[in-house]
Amino acid sequence: VRWMMYWIVFALFMTAETFTDLLISWLPFYYEVKMAFVVWLLSPYTRGASLLYRRFVHPTLARREKDIDAFLVRARERGYETALSFGKRGLNLAATAAVQAATKSQGALAGRLRSFSMHDLRSLPEEA
Repeated sequence: VRWMMYWIVFALFMTAETFTDLLISWLPFYYEVKMAFVVWLLSPYTRGASLLYRRFVHPTLARREKDIDAFLVRARERGYETALSFGKRGLNLAATAAVQAATKSQGALAGRLRSFSMHDLRSLPEEA
């Protein structure tokens, strides 16, 4: 559980840091403070990640649990519909390619058979 709290808080920190890094990275000792914050999050003595998770992240997730569940249900339904749509498109493309290949090869086979003369066919051994 401790590691789960750490990774959730760390992921949120990295997401926020992606945007704020551009704005405040010019501050003196910015990178040192950021490194100290990550050590504080990770340290088993300070339990920074657990503190932030229990105080901020968990209450926010608990308040929005119904919204999150509804979003996951919609995402699952849309994902299923999208997978079906891509599957149908893929099958249609494969079927079209197979039909085109069959008609081209059938035309090539007929052309090859027409190129044989009766003399060529008579010269074949009888056993074959």
